[in-house]
Amino acid sequence: MRPLCNESGFTLFEILIAVAILAVGSVGTTALTLSMVRGNAISNNITTATTLAQDKLEDIKRLGYAAAVSGTEDYGAIANYSSYRRVTTVTTGVPGAQMKTVTVAVSWRSSGTHNVTLNTILSQ
Repeated sequence: MRPLCNESGFTLFEILIAVAILAVGSVGTTALTLSMVRGNAISNNITTATTLAQDKLEDIKRLGYAAAVSGTEDYGAIANYSSYRRVTTVTTGVPGAQMKTVTVAVSWRSSGTHNVTLNTILSQ
């Protein structure tokens, strides 16, 4: 009769080492995934703010030199974008006579202060 000694398979120590390696890899992958999700959210906010600023500049250009005025659209004032604030500043005579510099700054609610600023120059 043969002995009942089966030496194939893994020891408990080998299994524990394998589980530890998998755990470290999983933590690294999770951290990377969270970082990518945060980066995508920031990119989305920047893209939205840039689009809102560009839309305002296009409206001002469409209305013309005489209609360009400063103003603020506070949080909740922009339809479908309640977490964004848009401030338009018009400076007359800069960079020259019969010219206006239009600056649109869009900021959003987040963990910290984030904003996007676009400029254009209008002439008569």
